[in-house]
Amino acid sequence: MHIDFNKMRFITVAADSSACPEPDLPEIVLAGRSNSGKSSLVNALANRKDLSRVSSTPGKTRLVVYYGIADTLLLTDLPGYGYAKASRQEIQRYSGLADQYFQSGRPIHLALVLLDIRHEPSEADRIMMQFLADRKIPFMPIFNKSDKLSRAERMRAMTGHRNWLHKNGFSVEPLAVSTQSREGIDALVAVLSSFLYPDSI
Repeated sequence: MHIDFNKMRFITVAADSSACPEPDLPEIVLAGRSNSGKSSLVNALANRKDLSRVSSTPGKTRLVVYYGIADTLLLTDLPGYGYAKASRQEIQRYSGLADQYFQSGRPIHLALVLLDIRHEPSEADRIMMQFLADRKIPFMPIFNKSDKLSRAERMRAMTGHRNWLHKNGFSVEPLAVSTQSREGIDALVAVLSSFLYPDSI
């Protein structure tokens, strides 16, 4: 079964777990630092420019944002972590919201951890991936902004990221994408479709 992200639509936002939609659909969760480009990835998957607001201030969106795909799947955008300008109290609140979400028992089928291909994953990124691994939540590292590098640079960067993942005990295969040029977006949709619906591919 091919996931038709062109049918994706905004559903609602939630500031705490009590306002979240009923957990009656499988979910793909987006996680990443506040400047990783999660909103841009939502727009790229939907092949639209305005479905998700792209903030010029990283970390401005601090709610859980829900999108539905043809009433069969939820795409859930969690607040970004690593707010450079947030207070300690804000950081604890939004980090707590993400932690609470992953431990809520919702039917999370896969988490996409969005990273910047130009940089080695941060300590916050490692902690997030370890958090997911400890809770046996499948996750996929998605390295965004591949358009910022040449083809040779991308290949070197991805080799380095694979080595970093394996060195840190994560036996997962990363994927490079660009939300600007759409490079890798179709491949990501194919991977997500085969992961969620393996018997239909």
